[in-house]
Amino acid sequence: MDLSLRQLSAFVAVARCGSFTAAAQERHIAQSSLSRTVAEIERLLGAKLFQRDTRNVQLTPEGAELLDVAEDILAAHRAGMTRMARFVSGERGVVTVATLPSVAAVLLPTVIATFRAHRPGIGVRIIDTHAGSVVDRMADGEADLAITIPDGLPEWLSGRPLVRDRFHAVLPAGHPLAARSTVGWDELAEAGFIALGPESSVRSFTDAALAEAGSRTPSAAEARNVAAVAGLVRAGLGVSAVPALVRTLMSFAELADGVAVEPVAERRLDLVLPARRRIAPAARRFVELLAELRATGHPLPDGVEWA
Repeated sequence: MDLSLRQLSAFVAVARCGSFTAAAQERHIAQSSLSRTVAEIERLLGAKLFQRDTRNVQLTPEGAELLDVAEDILAAHRAGMTRMARFVSGERGVVTVATLPSVAAVLLPTVIATFRAHRPGIGVRIIDTHAGSVVDRMADGEADLAITIPDGLPEWLSGRPLVRDRFHAVLPAGHPLAARSTVGWDELAEAGFIALGPESSVRSFTDAALAEAGSRTPSAAEARNVAAVAGLVRAGLGVSAVPALVRTLMSFAELADGVAVEPVAERRLDLVLPARRRIAPAARRFVELLAELRATGHPLPDGVEWA
């Protein structure tokens, strides 16, 4: 048996109307065509579906059973097509964003809250990882889009400037430099600079800034994660400098805050998309929201601005 949706719909119309004439009028087809369709269904099933008289039709037991089956199938089909339509229109689905831990923890929460308020049928999944792994997540198809530093993107990815966050000095409470409105990178080096590990996107920026300031002093210490650097600084083992988004992750350590670093150093973060592949409708809606927030100057955390 291989009954089509058209055949099942025709049968259900006759069963519900109790009349071939009324069902034909409802479906805007000839009664003779509807009768042939039902006859073909009965032939395929090898069973009578209706008891007919001159005025109406009634379901046989086989017809009653087929009505239950047909309505289940048609309801599932309608639900599936509605689901597909909502996916195509960007009203449902899941958006997966690969990004840096600081972006995931500080920048994205308010963006996602706004997005979910407008698109409640779309879920958002965040993959927070270091910069090198962000591109890997795009390469294996695990992420729809990324927010990361644009350095060294392969040609199959395209970056659009999104935000910039300025570097700030990170100092122990009571440190002599904490009373200063600005602190030079050479002064940070002399005070014992605590660096993030080379796998962090921050490391290349601090190395470049220290080199520009002419510092040849090796780092006093190095740690792989932000929390460890904050702990070392709080213990008085040195000082550091991180972008504004990363600085927020150090708030637990009660370090000296708001000290500008000269020369000014900034980290640009790009919205990264496949250059030659169309992204899913739900992901397009997320990209559209980011563009709207950027165009309207939506408020950002302190020290961060739209690029």
